[in-house]
Amino acid sequence: MKKVIIAIVAVSTLLTACKGEKKDKVEAKDEVKVEKVVAVNNVDLSASLLAWKGTKPGGAHNGTVALKASSLVVENGEVKSGEFVVDMSSIKNLDIKDAKKSAGLVGHLTSGDFFDVATYPTAKFVITSTENEGGKLLVTGNLTIKDVTKSIAIPATLTEENGVSVFKSEKFNIDRADFNVKYKSKKFFDNLKDKFIDDLVEISFEVKTKSEAI
Repeated sequence: MKKVIIAIVAVSTLLTACKGEKKDKVEAKDEVKVEKVVAVNNVDLSASLLAWKGTKPGGAHNGTVALKASSLVVENGEVKSGEFVVDMSSIKNLDIKDAKKSAGLVGHLTSGDFFDVATYPTAKFVITSTENEGGKLLVTGNLTIKDVTKSIAIPATLTEENGVSVFKSEKFNIDRADFNVKYKSKKFFDNLKDKFIDDLVEISFEVKTKSEAI
């Protein structure tokens, strides 16, 4: 009986740990130097957003962030350039139903503990190159969060209909520690036990251009 109890405890501990981890992440490389993108501001901001999900042992939170003036240039069905400017002051939480608690989480995310929105009001993803890989679009771009810019490659799709281009990335994970987001990160703090927050954050983009008729 004692062995059975020990085994149950061991399995339970393993499962709890697994809930607080995501295994796959995009590789963050040195920033790719490119010419400054000419902003055309053709993105439909009401229909475009960044979705996010963060996890910790035994729980998770998710939400969205709106875009500011952004551009996506498509020619002959191919992405030529893109600059997605993320309005960090627009962070929303979607999973907490209690309005006060939800606002508390958002306030913490925008504080100096996490994204320090007062100092860094925007984040940005600038497309530097694209290629077709196995029938999918692989997009490389410079991601800037706070004072750090890293080059990442993400899988995505591009569709066009009635003069509107729709860029959708698949869900991908970035390591927040790469961008100096340190709060309760095991890479910066010891002895957190089960009070840590996962370094990997799940992100996805959906970006739609304005109708040519507008």
